[in-house]
Amino acid sequence: MAVSKRRIWGWMSFDWASQPFYTLGLTFIFGPYFAVVATEYFLGTGLDERAADAQAQWVWSLGQTVAGLLIAFSAPFLGAFADNSGRKIPWIAFFSIVYVISTTLLWGLTPDGSALILMLVIFYVGFIAAESALNFVNAILPSLGTDEEVGRISGSGAAFGYWGGVTSLFIMLLLLAENDQGVTLLGNAPLFGLDPDLREGTRSVGPFIALWYVIFIIPFFLFVHDDPNAEKKSTRIGAVWGELVDTLKGVLDRKSLLNFLLGSMFYRDALNAVYAFGGVYAALVLDWQTIQIGVFGIIAAIAAAITTWLSGLADQRFGPKPVIRVAVWVLIAVSVTIVGMSRETLFGIPLAEGSQLPDIIFYICGMCIGGAGGAVYASSRSMMVRHTHPDRPTEAFGLFALTGKATAFLAPALITLFTWMTGSNQLGFLPVIFLFLLGLLLLRWVNKDGDRAEWSATSSQ
Repeated sequence: MAVSKRRIWGWMSFDWASQPFYTLGLTFIFGPYFAVVATEYFLGTGLDERAADAQAQWVWSLGQTVAGLLIAFSAPFLGAFADNSGRKIPWIAFFSIVYVISTTLLWGLTPDGSALILMLVIFYVGFIAAESALNFVNAILPSLGTDEEVGRISGSGAAFGYWGGVTSLFIMLLLLAENDQGVTLLGNAPLFGLDPDLREGTRSVGPFIALWYVIFIIPFFLFVHDDPNAEKKSTRIGAVWGELVDTLKGVLDRKSLLNFLLGSMFYRDALNAVYAFGGVYAALVLDWQTIQIGVFGIIAAIAAAITTWLSGLADQRFGPKPVIRVAVWVLIAVSVTIVGMSRETLFGIPLAEGSQLPDIIFYICGMCIGGAGGAVYASSRSMMVRHTHPDRPTEAFGLFALTGKATAFLAPALITLFTWMTGSNQLGFLPVIFLFLLGLLLLRWVNKDGDRAEWSATSSQ
């Protein structure tokens, strides 16, 4: 059955509307700003600078760990419930409301860190809402085309989202986010009379993310609707739980799906760590300021938009598995560079004082992170479609979220442990490399065409 272009564009508008949370919030504006505020706060408690940096990174990773676990264990059940009810849109609307309220409240992170932990909690409530809504949105993907078309649609949607991230980042840097001199990238004070001394330009990132979402999510709700003819089953807790348990047991008998879920669990966990700690690394190790990190973000997001679109075309031609493998190898190279580089040395080789080489290399790393990360994201959900039963898409993507988040504590916890053991932000990043390699190893046993056709035929007999 042909799918209207309006429905496809409406579906892709979610990526455009929600991407600023990850681009501005998690990675390039709020995350680094939180790290700086947290470091200053911990310096005020008597810690030395290195210990304060490590403590700031530890607190940020703890928030990510807890949020990831909550998403992991709620997503499959919510997905099963939504499949049984035949309705996804009300869930997306609910999480959208939570998201908008949470991001608006991020204005409250003042430079003195007086509400540090409260703002951390609020940020990750918004993160939970964004990721939960995304699970339901991803579950709509199988209905938008054939397996081959889905790879292109997934890549195009992700690329569209990254352009949204680029656009929003441009606006923030040019008009709102101030540097240490109190001016934006244009050299002016932040708009609307916002006070640079109180970092009000940077703090406006939360309300800005909320407003952006409210405006650009409109096409999604206008053109994407639940199928009124979808089969409905009992939504009693016991019935939903029973179906979910049966599905979980069935995964053990599906070698390709099991290895894909486990492999993607590790490489997506590592990728999330790269996203979450890239800006923090730049702030704490390279001493970059907000605007410099923002420029880095623009380069990364543009690379992501272009490369993700191209990866969608490659996915359509070659399938998602080769795309994922190449992208993960690129991310491993980036991670090795992060571990081996500081302001003073590059893989143990001393650099001249004031050398710009670390900055240049990290800009290149940003392009690779954006491009490879976008390809992994788009092709992984394309691969999941190839393992998804047509009647249970939300439950399937709930399992995808479960494995994507069930070990969400692993990378942050290992980074926390290694940072604490070594007292180094760079060496603290070593576990990310191991997680990428483990994910690649498990991909060896994943069928490049998925197992949906085989499983559907078996289950119907």
